[in-house]
Amino acid sequence: MIAAPEIPTDFNLLQESETHFSSDTDFEDIEGKNQKQGKGKTCKKGKKGPAEKGKSGNGGGKPPSGPNRMNGHHQQNGVENMMLFEVVKMGKSAMQSVVDDWIESYKHDRDIALLDLINFFIQCSGCKGVVTAEMFRHMQNSEIIRKMTEEFDEDSGDYPLTMAGPQWKKFKSSFCEFIGVLVRQCQYSIIYDEYMMDTVISLLTGLSDSQVRAFRHTSTLAAMKLMTALVNVALNLSINMDNTQRQYEAERNKMIGKRANERLELLLQKRKELQENQDEIENMMNAIFKGVFVHRYRDAIAEIRAICIEEIGIWMKMYSDAFLNDSYLKYVGWTMHDKQGEVRLKCLTALQGLYYNKELNSKLELFTSRFKDRIVSMTLDKEYDVAVQAIKLLTLVLQLFSRRDPEEDGIMKRRGRQGPNANLVKTLVFFFLESELHEHAAYLVDSMWDCATELLKDWECMNSLLLEEPLSGEEALTDRQESALIEIMLCTIRQAAECHPPVGRGTGKRVLTAKEKKTQLDDRTRITELFAVALPQLLAKYSVDAEKVTNLLQLPQYFDLEIYTTGRLEKHLDALLRQIRNIVEKHTDTDVLEACSKTYHALCNEEFTIFNRVDISRSQLIDELADKFNRLLEDFLQEGEEPDEDDAYQCP
Repeated sequence: MIAAPEIPTDFNLLQESETHFSSDTDFEDIEGKNQKQGKGKTCKKGKKGPAEKGKSGNGGGKPPSGPNRMNGHHQQNGVENMMLFEVVKMGKSAMQSVVDDWIESYKHDRDIALLDLINFFIQCSGCKGVVTAEMFRHMQNSEIIRKMTEEFDEDSGDYPLTMAGPQWKKFKSSFCEFIGVLVRQCQYSIIYDEYMMDTVISLLTGLSDSQVRAFRHTSTLAAMKLMTALVNVALNLSINMDNTQRQYEAERNKMIGKRANERLELLLQKRKELQENQDEIENMMNAIFKGVFVHRYRDAIAEIRAICIEEIGIWMKMYSDAFLNDSYLKYVGWTMHDKQGEVRLKCLTALQGLYYNKELNSKLELFTSRFKDRIVSMTLDKEYDVAVQAIKLLTLVLQLFSRRDPEEDGIMKRRGRQGPNANLVKTLVFFFLESELHEHAAYLVDSMWDCATELLKDWECMNSLLLEEPLSGEEALTDRQESALIEIMLCTIRQAAECHPPVGRGTGKRVLTAKEKKTQLDDRTRITELFAVALPQLLAKYSVDAEKVTNLLQLPQYFDLEIYTTGRLEKHLDALLRQIRNIVEKHTDTDVLEACSKTYHALCNEEFTIFNRVDISRSQLIDELADKFNRLLEDFLQEGEEPDEDDAYQCP
């Protein structure tokens, strides 16, 4: 288990001041008002720390100089290799092979390899200065950083992480990938040599405290990604320790005659080694957390604060046993009051990853009770993206902590107007009408699709609200509310049948997974079976309302027409055709007549057995309309008078 940082665990909110956050007294005593810290020492007592790196001999027993070095490049067999910075900048090489080459170099001469790595971080910060072998041997990190700061070109505010252009487009992802692969490839060997990681962590800690933004930003990102990679190593060690412990217990519990003492000794030794490695990793993580995170999560630069919050969310989700506690959660809670929307957004997305996992319920109770009011208030955030994510987070909180009484089980089994979703559907309609943010229901449906799918697909409830009489004491929907409900219902059916968001949402159509395709087919079957019966009734009820009829007539486009035959629903098809005919005879509105035409087009599909039935009905309607038109035209020509309004209305 990782030792929690030595910071008070109470959830007293930090009050905003001239800086982004002010701190309480205990918090301030530990961190220091000026956010200064020494070198990050990750070693246990008695081991050489990073401050002593210059006194350690290199792996090959030679100083990092001589013919094998030339202007920051290696020369092997006369072939000059590119520097790490150039390789990462190009982003084309396989990162694992790049890291493996560096590890081989480290095994040959660790000081030369570390000098390359140090210069890599300096160059990634946009600094033109170079750390020489002499500086590496005789200067402390603080002196090296001061020297590099003097050589930094402060006239240009750009550095690799902020530069634009195609060559820098993938730099950040390549930079982060390099750090992750470096730790992964070193996790079974040199990561525990008490030298490489101590040197890197000490350097990054010092750079993260620099007054130069480029140094601070780049080193903080590197340190946070380094921490994330170490968290993954710690998690794997924890799993291996648990497995080893179980094997040891199983072997020890065997009968004396069947017990293998040699295996017990091996398992005991393995467990001891794993524990030592776990202690080493925890020391490294604590050094990064206290030396970098605790100071940079409230940095003056919003991008740096956002990096810290994003990564701590990953740690808590990845290794919840060690990190998901109030000692770490409070940093996210405090930062929800940040002045910059991008930082508040990172807080919400970090929390969503935690609340999505129902197994973490108990570990989030105290945090939820302390910060739920703040999350609720963020639904009214001035930044729309923040408000949307706050609503999504609250939905996850509700799902995680909701409890149902046994008496509610009976209600949950009910359907339609008496079902549990009836009030929610009506509330959705009220919200749609009262909010003036957007007039299109399709975007409201899409925004709720992932978090309220069951509600949006409760078409039985929607039908019941439209067709059935209100219960005793229940207030009926108004005409405007019924129109809104029909529009929302149409949008939910369209999204379920087409499986893609409306225009402007998403990156276009994508290939559906097998699971998504099955869900799509199941939904279309449900839609057809329900609305094949209900649609004629809905059209009969609202036949004179052009807006409602226009929306309702779009539903058959999403039917599985084969079900009319396999489900023996031909009589309901006949009822639908009669209603369409009546609507055509009643309306002159272009939108209504166009909707009728599209419905006939959708139903008249020669691939299905219902084609003849629909085609005959359509032909009869066309013939009758043509006869009526000819008759009225003949009467008009005989009378020779201008047609009045009644005559014009009767003309189709």
